[in-house]
Parts: sequence; C-alpha cells; structure tokens
Amino acid sequence: MNGNESQLIEQAKRGSNKAFALLYERNVSALYRFLKQFVNKHDNDDIEDWVQRAFVKAFTKIESFEGKSRFSTWLFRLAVNEMRSDMRKIPLLPLESIADENYEQEDIYADDFIWEMTMKELLDEVSAIKKSVFILYEVEGYSHTEIAHILGIEESTSRSILTRTKHYLRKRWISIKENSI
Repeated sequence: MNGNESQLIEQAKRGSNKAFALLYERNVSALYRFLKQFVNKHDNDDIEDWVQRAFVKAFTKIESFEGKSRFSTWLFRLAVNEMRSDMRKIPLLPLESIADENYEQEDIYADDFIWEMTMKELLDEVSAIKKSVFILYEVEGYSHTEIAHILGIEESTSRSILTRTKHYLRKRWISIKENSI
C-alpha cells in the first residue's frame, strides 16, 4: 500500500490498519530519535513506552486529527504529553550546536568532540522549555508554528525562546573559549 500522508490518514480514519501501519513505519524512527534527545540517561524502556503510548493515542484518536499540521507534528505533541504525564521536569540531551555568526566555525572550535561535549553541558544549564525549542528547531527542523503546537506555547514565544537560548549559548561559549586561552 502506497500513498501520501493525507491519503494514509484518510484511509486510517476509515479503519485501515495497513494505512496506520504505514504511518507508524514512516514516523516511528523520527519519534524515537526525538524523544531520545530529551532523556539524559539513556533509558530506552521509557522512550519505547512513550513512543508506544503516543501511537496508541494516535490510533484511537485518529478521527480527531484535522490535518491542520503535519501528522508528525500531531504525533510529537502526543508524545510530549505522554512524557509530561510521567515527568514533571524533562531532562534533555542536547545534540545540536550554535555558532557565532561573526566567526567561521573553525575559528570557534578546533575539535568537534570538545564542541559537542561543551554544548551538551551548556544546554544542561538552560530550562527544559529552552532545550525543547532549541532541539525542535535546530535539530529536528520544525517551524515555530509546529513547535508552538507541539509544546502548547505561542509561536512568538517559541521565536523569542530560541533567540534567547542561542544568545545565551553563544555568550557562554565565547566566555569558555576566552577563559581557556
């Protein structure tokens, strides 16, 4: 069975298990990777549970999906809600970096490993919401509209959080580099 996302969703709404299975296959890896970034300890059991619960909710509530966003955006929102139901504070594992636009990447850091480790440490200093917005935008490539939907915040809030987070990370990175010279 082939089909684009909207066709599969319509078929799933009509009760096609094959269509939903294709939606699952197309989204399960991305959802797992997305959730894994939020967990400091690599507790695969929790991640697998959240993925499973998000898909069960998607399956049972597919009728309520209106198609105003991508299916993955809706699915990620369901998964975030599952995490939140289990955890008050979501510890995040940041995977993406920022660079000062005034410098070439090579000028900022000499070793990718050191850069990545430093960014992980710096992102551990910011709040869960800041990490969430940063990861969704910079790593996963979601728009601010989609992030607002996933996290239940305003689009303008997503934009300002990302700007403030990047500014903070850039400032801290430069401070670390200056102190290491």
